[in-house]
Amino acid sequence: MPVVEPKAQLDQVTRTGLKDIHMSGWTQDTGELVTGFHIGPEDTVLDIGCSDGGYATFSARQGAAIILADVDAAKLDVARTRLEAIPARSLQTLVTDADPIPLPDASVSRIVAMEVLEHVDCPAQFMAELVRVARPGALFLLTAPDEAIEGVQKHIAPPSYFEKPNHIRIFKRGELEQLARDAGLQIVDRFSYGFYLAVWWSLYWACENQSLSPPWHPLLEDWAKVWSRLLSLPEGLKIKAALDQVMPKSQVVIARKP
Repeated sequence: MPVVEPKAQLDQVTRTGLKDIHMSGWTQDTGELVTGFHIGPEDTVLDIGCSDGGYATFSARQGAAIILADVDAAKLDVARTRLEAIPARSLQTLVTDADPIPLPDASVSRIVAMEVLEHVDCPAQFMAELVRVARPGALFLLTAPDEAIEGVQKHIAPPSYFEKPNHIRIFKRGELEQLARDAGLQIVDRFSYGFYLAVWWSLYWACENQSLSPPWHPLLEDWAKVWSRLLSLPEGLKIKAALDQVMPKSQVVIARKP
């Protein structure tokens, strides 16, 4: 997610994406990164696989201590620059593949691992290391692409999409929760979201030479306009919720360390 700017400065595609994820429960005014995952100034948040820090900006705005971790040092530099202007309690960056994570035992209260487990060689080992650095009572936010959209991508994405360092596994529904349970965590909630993003990524492959930033291909702009119009209608949220269940972009698990 991009850094949130004044709405007048955002393009249609970005505005629609932000509206859709907010309606799915993300970046709430209650201090919840997603419904059920509250972040406060007393928290220490480890964002593992944070990339360029898009979602970490929300955690930083809650005044928490932020630890950004990723294998890509260049993206970490972007993330650090992005967050330095936000009054987090503290900011630390770690270049790491999480084998191991260079943090003490029981040192963080919130762990965010979004769209990272599908890249990992050994998810069980990865999770064990996350559990090690988590305090008792710590909350985990785990997300991975849903098997429905990954099945679509098998037919339309380039072969590299399912090769290292990209997606090397597909989590079937229920497997992400089981991974958390096997790591000794208690499941707090499980849901899925993101039909808009699932279709967006499917259309993306038809847009020759499109980067992941504007200017956007007219096809992506048209899809954003259609979805925005739907969300403005009285039945829009009901239809969105139904489509989010059928073909979500991501599955989400919130879990707690006992």
